[in-house]
Amino acid sequence: MAEKEPKVIAVCGKGGVGKTSISALITKVLVAEGKQRILAIDADPAVGFAIALGVEVTRTVDDIRNDLIARTREGSREDKISILSELDYEVFKAMIERNGFAFLAIGRPETEGCYCRVNTFLKEIIESLAKHFDYVVIDGEAGIEQVNRRVMEKISHLLLISDSSYKGINVIKTIKEVADSGVMNYERAGVILNRVKEVNEKARIDLGDLELLGCMMEDEMIRSYDIEGRSLLEFPEGRSTGVLREALQKFGVI
Repeated sequence: MAEKEPKVIAVCGKGGVGKTSISALITKVLVAEGKQRILAIDADPAVGFAIALGVEVTRTVDDIRNDLIARTREGSREDKISILSELDYEVFKAMIERNGFAFLAIGRPETEGCYCRVNTFLKEIIESLAKHFDYVVIDGEAGIEQVNRRVMEKISHLLLISDSSYKGINVIKTIKEVADSGVMNYERAGVILNRVKEVNEKARIDLGDLELLGCMMEDEMIRSYDIEGRSLLEFPEGRSTGVLREALQKFGVI
């Protein structure tokens, strides 16, 4: 496949605001739009993105990392070089192909230490892999810590998700501030307010200089899918997907 710069959408926000559901619905919208090269990355150790997409994860990037550490601990320098050269192939094998998209789970958060160079190399492999796709959707871990760890150092679209709560809004503002401190290189940032219960609710919310892309009303059907563990790829077209599609158009994604 020819390499190109993908549109990389990092979905971030406080836990419990619906990041994973929105990440899955974004994937659904992109597939429906006929975007043929889509990579969905589950960067949350809870692998909820996999469930929301109906994907069964058997091997994660962290599994590969741990296996690499075990294999190189006692090996010779030549053995280590040989094992490192196999990393891209191992990551490719861990990628799950589905109709219209590919899926990769990161697994547990990376930790720094003796194998920090290995961690960095894994990040480089993921970034290299992403270049073979037109779109990459990353469902990030809840909170701000993963912004510092940077699953991918360069993204194109930082999509901040929040409900109407003060805590949720404060978290996305903090994520934006941390991203702007130099730990993340992005082109655009925007907000989707999720689980809005009243049409005029957004008028009571202070987003500061953050761009509001859209408001998704409380949707009991999404909640029902979450409770039953059903794939949101099967979610019917309607108000929620329509709002999300318009938001992505406004965001310059589609």
